[in-house]
Amino acid sequence: MEFSKILVPVTGTEVDNEAIRLACRLGKKNKAKIWVVYVITVKRSLPLDAGIEPEIRKAEGVLDHMEDIAEEQDYEIETDLLQAREAGAAIVDEAVERGVDLILMGVTYKRRFGQFTLGDVVPYVLKNAPCHVILYHQPTT
Repeated sequence: MEFSKILVPVTGTEVDNEAIRLACRLGKKNKAKIWVVYVITVKRSLPLDAGIEPEIRKAEGVLDHMEDIAEEQDYEIETDLLQAREAGAAIVDEAVERGVDLILMGVTYKRRFGQFTLGDVVPYVLKNAPCHVILYHQPTT
């Protein structure tokens, strides 16, 4: 598969580092454009453009770190910080707006009621994405 536009949503977990590296490797052949987005979920009690400083600082730190990792891979990426009510919808909307042909998401192992779960964001993206989706999961040790 060859991709020319790749969207990588990040959350600040360790798996994001490998997802960025994988996106850079997948994009090198065609010199793909890579966008990395961090979505801050805003509570409904707040305005959508609320300045949630601790979250914004964390997000900017994560995005700076993603740029450093891409630089190590000798690749240039664009980063963007989004605020939305639902992360899944924001990711799909961003994919549509940018016309991407791949969403590459790092996923972590989560348990809910003793069972493995992907949470709410990943299933939403899988169901509604207008393009290919690759989930990157690091093995648990």
